[in-house]
Amino acid sequence: MVKDGIVLGKRYAVLSKIGAGGMADVYKGRDQMLNRYVAIKVLKKQYKEDENFVRKFRSEAQAAAGLMHPNIVNVYDVGEDRGLNYMVMELVEGITLKEYIERKGRLSHKETISIAIQMCSGIGAAHASGIIHRDIKPQNIIISKDGKVKVTDFGIAKAVTSNTVSTNAMGSVHYTSPEQARGGFSDQRSDIYSIGITLFEMVTGQVPFDGETTVEVAMKHLQQEITPPSELVPDIPYSLEQIILKCTQKSVDRRYASMSEVIEDLKHSLLDPNGNFVTVTPLAQHAQTVMLSKDELEAIREGRSGYATPQKDTYEDEDEDEDDEDEYDEEYDDEDDDDDEGEVSSKLEKAMTIGGFIIGAIIICILIFFIARAAGLVNIGGSANKDDAQQTEQEEIDDTVDENGQVSVPKLTSMTEENALSVLEQLGLKGNKIGESSSSEYKAGTIMSQETEAGTKVDQGTVINYVVSTGTDAPTIPSIIGKSQSEAEALIKALGLNTEIQQDYSDTVAIGKVISVDPGEGTQVSAGSTITLVVSLGEENKQVEVPNVIGQDEATAKKTLNDQGLQVNVETTTDASGNVAEGCVANQSVAAGTSVDPGSTITLQVYHAPSVPAESENGGTADSGSWTCNVKLDQPSNYTGGPVQLTLVQNIDGQNVETVILDGQTITFPYTLTIAGADGVDTGTVYLREMVDGEYVKRGQYSNVPFKQS
Repeated sequence: MVKDGIVLGKRYAVLSKIGAGGMADVYKGRDQMLNRYVAIKVLKKQYKEDENFVRKFRSEAQAAAGLMHPNIVNVYDVGEDRGLNYMVMELVEGITLKEYIERKGRLSHKETISIAIQMCSGIGAAHASGIIHRDIKPQNIIISKDGKVKVTDFGIAKAVTSNTVSTNAMGSVHYTSPEQARGGFSDQRSDIYSIGITLFEMVTGQVPFDGETTVEVAMKHLQQEITPPSELVPDIPYSLEQIILKCTQKSVDRRYASMSEVIEDLKHSLLDPNGNFVTVTPLAQHAQTVMLSKDELEAIREGRSGYATPQKDTYEDEDEDEDDEDEYDEEYDDEDDDDDEGEVSSKLEKAMTIGGFIIGAIIICILIFFIARAAGLVNIGGSANKDDAQQTEQEEIDDTVDENGQVSVPKLTSMTEENALSVLEQLGLKGNKIGESSSSEYKAGTIMSQETEAGTKVDQGTVINYVVSTGTDAPTIPSIIGKSQSEAEALIKALGLNTEIQQDYSDTVAIGKVISVDPGEGTQVSAGSTITLVVSLGEENKQVEVPNVIGQDEATAKKTLNDQGLQVNVETTTDASGNVAEGCVANQSVAAGTSVDPGSTITLQVYHAPSVPAESENGGTADSGSWTCNVKLDQPSNYTGGPVQLTLVQNIDGQNVETVILDGQTITFPYTLTIAGADGVDTGTVYLREMVDGEYVKRGQYSNVPFKQS
């Protein structure tokens, strides 16, 4: 056990133990260089001499190290000090999605989609970096105290480009895909299947397949169709059910092809819950499900097939041997899965029959093929794991060593830096990043140029210099989930972007804090784009107390009310009876201490001193005194409740002069219009315009509005 107070790597101070697993302990620590709290995972001493354990421990860090995303538990560092192998990660305080589901029984469809979008965004970022997770389950999804969803535990993750057979990395059986269960190839669509199972559990409170043994559960994944969630939860929206069913298709070709497609349909489901927009390729276009014979079933039960054996991978299995104490990283695991996997392992380690050898031979042939293709020796068709640009690049690689011991330099442009270095290594070459630069042609993180042209013959061991793109100069949505509405709006507006506020109830995100943002965090958008913020109303049916904002300046008052989940409408007043300073709140429509529903609108009257009338030629004043209006405006029939702009038009000295009274606020009707007009002008026309799709549209006109001298 690591003693509290020890400093690892001359930088990370261990504070306290927060969890333990079969192969590693997790500690809360402090990064003394950056002055921040971190989580430190330390490999147990009994495994430090085992090179396999150490290698797998480091591989986990390498798999996750490059995945910097708001919805992924970030890995900061990995090292060894005084015989201790450690990994430094982002410290996330919260609960697992598994625990959250158990607390609530099942989640509402809106909450399910909100969590799912964040979860899929993180996993999608991993896929974009060429990493598949292969063990997605609610235990590996953390909901932080501020409501942010984080994906963790990349302990059995593999690079997509390696096309690894999952014979020793099945993941948790309740969430494993059919191809993982039978020991086949896994790609991002295997993760999509596991996401579908997780969504099923979120909306129903239970997993679709269960059994007394791991083998029994795995067989159900292979042979049984999933029960439509509507049979368990009749009120589930049609579109969400179809998303779940598409994710969990037995055939990988009938599932979503990418995480972006899943996210797109999830967002669509929020807008059109019962819409029929989810498309699944008809079964007739695919091979029908092949039912296993009685002998084949018996062979699998006795362990005589090529079915995946998680026990063979010591790292993954040891990690699941002990009960969890930690709400963190891969130490989130299901006790039931742990008990079953030991039983399965013993069964599946029996000698293979002839059928098993045949399956093994097929797997080896497939492995050889994909290794050869990754090395550039073969390239047949496209890959579901690469975009078209990367496919073209791979086709152009020639790793044949000529008679002079030279190889052709591959085309690196459009590749991710990770993929480029892997390709160069296969050719016996080295890569060196010499700089970064913005580019509208190449995505951020991809190579935009190389010093040595593709096709050039060079000696093995030659260093190939390249430049990495930082993407365009377009603004990027910052990390704002969990921040207050006012703080989030300020960050968005500072980027030259507009905001649209929506509100929803949440049991996990505090009132007045941002639940989600669309487009998502980290997304590049065009200048001037409108960003939608969904702000929490707190728990449903829970009222909030209106604070006292009288005497506060307008900006402070709005922030105070917004932070309580309340919306604000601002009027002006020239009444100084409240004895407040210029630009401060003189009155509020709902008295302080009153309990109201979250999202209620509070009207504030902000004091502005009346203008001083101009002097006449004889030294007096012309129509001295303030000319004010105090009338109520009825709601136009075509008004839909959006932000409005009110303008006053008055005829002053023969010219119509327009003045903006109110801009960008949501108001309630009948609306009390209390404004000052031009001195000596006793009427005016008020125009009401509503914001629709980013533009103001005329909704009403109030003519001959009276003004009186006060």
